[in-house]
Amino acid sequence: MSEAATDRPIRVLLADDQHLVRTGFRVILEVEDDLEVVGEAADGERAVTMTRVLRPDVVLMDVEMPGVDGLAATRRITAEQEGPGGPAVLILTTFDRDDYLFAALRAGASGFLLKNGTPEALVEAIRVLARGDGLLAPELTRRVIATFARPGEAAGTAVSAEAALNELTPREREVLVLVARGASNGEIAAELHLGEATVKTHVSRVLAKLGLRDRVQAVVFAYEHGVVRPGG
Repeated sequence: MSEAATDRPIRVLLADDQHLVRTGFRVILEVEDDLEVVGEAADGERAVTMTRVLRPDVVLMDVEMPGVDGLAATRRITAEQEGPGGPAVLILTTFDRDDYLFAALRAGASGFLLKNGTPEALVEAIRVLARGDGLLAPELTRRVIATFARPGEAAGTAVSAEAALNELTPREREVLVLVARGASNGEIAAELHLGEATVKTHVSRVLAKLGLRDRVQAVVFAYEHGVVRPGG
């Protein structure tokens, strides 16, 4: 996932099969001094190719597109990343469906928003992802916590996950639990009586040890592997 340099705009690639939708997104984004639309793709295959060539900071990805859809394109884009610094994928769809949400997260998307949101929410989401953080629309977070982890879904990776978790210090595990419950760095700092800079360091170490890209992936990991449980 990319953290855009402070001396240049955040580079955004638009991937949507509807020309009018892409034009509307471009209009919204290009009035912002810190955002630059570097390309447009009308299908998932083109989105993958343009991501390789243009190296955007954020890919704004529709789900339903002809040929290679947005979920398959997201899997390919994130699979090609070699460590931190690759493009972050923000899924933006009109379809309020749990299967899309969960598939997007498992594909490696760093954010998921519905198209009925405001332009301001879209702009802020892109900035959040460009900073290296993950994002879910507030109305989606509770559904992830309540229903994402189902018994047996992560069985194939249970051994490697347990080994990775054992690498965490007790403090890092505390931080992971709080991240999974949706706490911000400031809230974690208050809960654990630490400075925010220290919390940020702990979060970075947790992500590195678990091989995760961002906080969204940490939430998914924690619930899938029983670190935290809905209602716990």
